[in-house]
Amino acid sequence: MTTVYETLERPLVSVLARMERRGISIDRQVLSRLSGDFAQTAARVEAEIQEIAGEPVNVGSPKQIGDIIFGKMGLPGGTKTKTGAWSTTAQVLDDLAEQGHDFPKKILEWRQVSKLKSTYTDALPTYVNPQTHRVHTTYALAATTTGRLSSNEPNLQNIPVRTEDGRKIRRAFIATPGHKLVSADYSQIELRLLAEIADVPVLRQAFRDGLDIHAMTASEMFGVPIKDMPSEVRRRAKAINFGIIYGISAFGLANQLGIAREEASAYIKKYFERFPGIRAYMDETKDSCRRNGYVTTLFGRKMYYPDIKASNASVRAFNERAAINARLQGTAADIIRRAMIRVEDALAEKKLTAQMLLQVHDELIFEVPDGEVAATLPVVQKVMQDAPFPAVILSLPLQVDARAANNWDEAH
Repeated sequence: MTTVYETLERPLVSVLARMERRGISIDRQVLSRLSGDFAQTAARVEAEIQEIAGEPVNVGSPKQIGDIIFGKMGLPGGTKTKTGAWSTTAQVLDDLAEQGHDFPKKILEWRQVSKLKSTYTDALPTYVNPQTHRVHTTYALAATTTGRLSSNEPNLQNIPVRTEDGRKIRRAFIATPGHKLVSADYSQIELRLLAEIADVPVLRQAFRDGLDIHAMTASEMFGVPIKDMPSEVRRRAKAINFGIIYGISAFGLANQLGIAREEASAYIKKYFERFPGIRAYMDETKDSCRRNGYVTTLFGRKMYYPDIKASNASVRAFNERAAINARLQGTAADIIRRAMIRVEDALAEKKLTAQMLLQVHDELIFEVPDGEVAATLPVVQKVMQDAPFPAVILSLPLQVDARAANNWDEAH
């Protein structure tokens, strides 16, 4: 543990302090326009919700929503909370929306757009520092089990990137005049680490050959040639690839892909038959965690999951999934820490003035003078790719994608 402390934790403190002090510029006009758009969308969705309900309804009241869905509409799958009200968690509404019910789908849509408005487009401008005119987040170094950093006030690590609306918010993060924002991120690092740690020859080879990993998985599983692969088939393989890392169940996969549970269960079974190393890795991780109470990253960070022995089956299953994922996510977190510790010196050595501003899990964001962009990209990529060495020698190369643009969304 001393090595982890001395090489990964202690040197990062000053790096994070500098990042927090630098902050990042935001475009208030973009945010204020988005706030207006989100308000209009929320109002439109709310009107549609009232219409479907056939009565006035307070969309922000889980109790009223529950009464309409399970009381008035009599939709299936209702469970009550301790207070006796119907549960309307995202999971409950997701399941109903998957089954084709319009009302819960609209509620989810309303909640999502309202959250983006209140958490980001309305709140971000209030975090602008009056002296620097920039937003300065605060990083927590030791707040997560797996060693990922967390960010708060404002939290810049959970801006949704999969939705069009979430990406619009990233457009408001801009470079100062005469500069570009450079985003450098590890491509599919957890899948690469899975291929490495679980020793899956087919996956390793695919990464070495630079193949589209999801298409390759689909090809292996469904016997479809990679060339001219239908996007739907690739999407299924992608959901399985990422799902497996997070210990997805047949029920979860069925929900995600909108297919029958039996079909999802057959997919998972087939996946493990095609890649037997992955099942072995999962079993071995669970066993060692049960024995020791913790799992370790490739760099020796310990992540504790004592509840893996809990008598409650769902608590136990949750901890098993977490332990399996922690080895991958924790190792990826250690790798990016090593990159962050080295990158400033590497840039200084080349007389480059790029400044590292943000870290979002597998991604680093820099502000770079226009004239230095071309020279900066390869330095950042090399430091990130070589980050594991010499402590850990990976047989697979890490791939880092880096792009420069005027705002975070375009750079990503």
